[in-house]
Amino acid sequence: MEPWETREWFADYLDALNRHDLAALRSLIDPSVRRAHRPAGVDAWLFELEELFDGFPEWRWKRIQLVVEEDRIAAHLRASGTHTGAFRGVAPTRRHVNVAEFGFYRVVGGRIVEFTGSGDDGILAQLAG
Repeated sequence: MEPWETREWFADYLDALNRHDLAALRSLIDPSVRRAHRPAGVDAWLFELEELFDGFPEWRWKRIQLVVEEDRIAAHLRASGTHTGAFRGVAPTRRHVNVAEFGFYRVVGGRIVEFTGSGDDGILAQLAG
């Protein structure tokens, strides 16, 4: 993909995330995606997103910065939502959480094949405090 196509692709990916559209996300993530320090495969990733959406039904991401180089994307996102459902063993607190997220993606054939990025530590810290 050309850089402008990759930027459009990422906009579609972010839109699917913000709609909580797991079927659309499945089409944008390779079935055997590798993720640093996380279980591999699209099913594991979608399970984690489903947990997030259950705990934060209105969770949304906003793009702050995007850098595209060849088949790689570096993204700085801002994410937020209100904790109204159980998440990672934490009962609903009704706290509003706002976190910076950083992700590095490798996209081949319109699908994420590798990902590394910030984890859930920022979310869990805000729920505890």
